[in-house]
Amino acid sequence: MKNRMMRMPEKGRFVEVQEEMPKASGSNVVVRIEYCGICGSDMHFFQNGAIGTRKAPPDFILGHECAGTVVETGENVKNLKIGDRVALEPGVPCGECEFCHTGKYNLCPDVHFMAAAMPPTDGALRQYMAYPEKWCFKLPDHVSTLEGCMIEPLAVGMYAAVRGEAALGKTVGIIGVGTIGFMTMLSCKAMGVSKIIVSDALANRLEIAKQFGADVAINAKEADTEAEILKATGGMGCDIVFEAAGSPYTLAATWKYVKRGGVIVNVGNAGGEVPYLFGELARKEADIRHVWRYRHIYPTAIDAVSRGVINLKDINPKIFPFEKSQEAFEFAFEHRSEVLKTVIKIF
Repeated sequence: MKNRMMRMPEKGRFVEVQEEMPKASGSNVVVRIEYCGICGSDMHFFQNGAIGTRKAPPDFILGHECAGTVVETGENVKNLKIGDRVALEPGVPCGECEFCHTGKYNLCPDVHFMAAAMPPTDGALRQYMAYPEKWCFKLPDHVSTLEGCMIEPLAVGMYAAVRGEAALGKTVGIIGVGTIGFMTMLSCKAMGVSKIIVSDALANRLEIAKQFGADVAINAKEADTEAEILKATGGMGCDIVFEAAGSPYTLAATWKYVKRGGVIVNVGNAGGEVPYLFGELARKEADIRHVWRYRHIYPTAIDAVSRGVINLKDINPKIFPFEKSQEAFEFAFEHRSEVLKTVIKIF
């Protein structure tokens, strides 16, 4: 039996190859990958062959939003067994550096993150992969592996909400409601915020956000985002502003939307230089906090989905079979303004 996988020999093109099956040893398990979501970083590699200065290595395997079933366990595996369904946290840190020892493992400089170019680490767009038990999180019986593959983007949004200190009584503004902005919205709602204001240039995203609980939806193409946010907050601005569009332009404007003494969370991680007016920010004594992936959040995210506090079932992603991975990536790019999430069903 061979392991089928999709390798990318050059940007914009996949080739299916067959390689030897992985084996479980030590504290590793072998997981049959059932679903793999397409992330924005995957799309950058697929479309451009790089993210900024980080170029995709030859024959790269993309994908890091994944879940599946354990089919083999190593001799030192203690908490998982064959048949357990798991969501895989895609970053495996070194465990030895200052950041790992102080619990900030998402900042580990030697983390091996699936489908990341540095260090080159192949992703999950394959049928089977060996993975450390520690980073495989068991899914409750009533949480599907389709929901499990969406735990990764949910973890980003939930970590952003934690960084912003989302809580009962607060008003939040979310700039950009693609997948990450949407997951941030769901997380903030689960944490009890009193009002959620979203802004995006795509009408369909705003409609989805309203269906899932946004109180105010601003079409940035048709309205002045600053004026509308101030109108919705009695001229005060938002307690927390999340920049989730990943645009230098929208990030630079966040100071206009935040309340005095409030918090801006940079979750979109815009590339390039951002012409920020720090003087205006200083007058408000507002904080800027950044999000780099997440840490210690998978169990909380899975629990929230399990208890129905966060609903992933109704996201209704566009699903393609493994054999049509090429078509799935092309669709995700061409229809990015229409579909919130595209997922590849591997089994």
